[in-house]
Amino acid sequence: MARNYLRTLFTDAMRQLQAADGSRDAYARMEGDLDDDLQPDALTPNEQEFIAARDSFYLASVTEDGWPYVQHRGGPAGFLKVLDANRIGMADFRGNRQHVSTANIHAEPRVSLFLMDYANRRRLKIIARASVVTREQEPHLVSRLMPDGYKALPERAYLYDVVGWEWNCPQHITRRFTEAEIEQLLQPLVAERNRLRTQLDALKEQPS
Repeated sequence: MARNYLRTLFTDAMRQLQAADGSRDAYARMEGDLDDDLQPDALTPNEQEFIAARDSFYLASVTEDGWPYVQHRGGPAGFLKVLDANRIGMADFRGNRQHVSTANIHAEPRVSLFLMDYANRRRLKIIARASVVTREQEPHLVSRLMPDGYKALPERAYLYDVVGWEWNCPQHITRRFTEAEIEQLLQPLVAERNRLRTQLDALKEQPS
């Protein structure tokens, strides 16, 4: 169980609200002994496989003045790469050059990532400490983080040192499908259509 996520985010005020709402006992069991010195939650093969299949995620950071900022990041499936059990990263390409997330991370490295699988109603939440390196500083690392065959020039890399993670309840996740997922779902129907067309063409060629 990934306990460090809850241990990091839960404050005494939150625990008091949980107690008043009747959910504290369940969350206390999930947190474990509060005196334990927990290490960052390691990504298991299950989380690593989920991350490798994503083609987008949401990144939350905070400005120097304390304003929250959420950015959508996207790319080919697998563009967010697992480097080890507690580090993930991605290459960053030229965009609108506002540099909001980059500046936020320089000022406050604590970030939150939301990774969504709408088709299967799954959601992985990650809290991490982020850092940014340029292509000039770490050319080999930036190259390693490039998606295979992706035609873009990376300017920098974002690195996320995982502090904790948690899976969310799927109850209120609305199912949505990407074009690739729809094509996969339609494959049996397309195959059946092609089979019937072949049979029809064969029947047409038979002498009457």
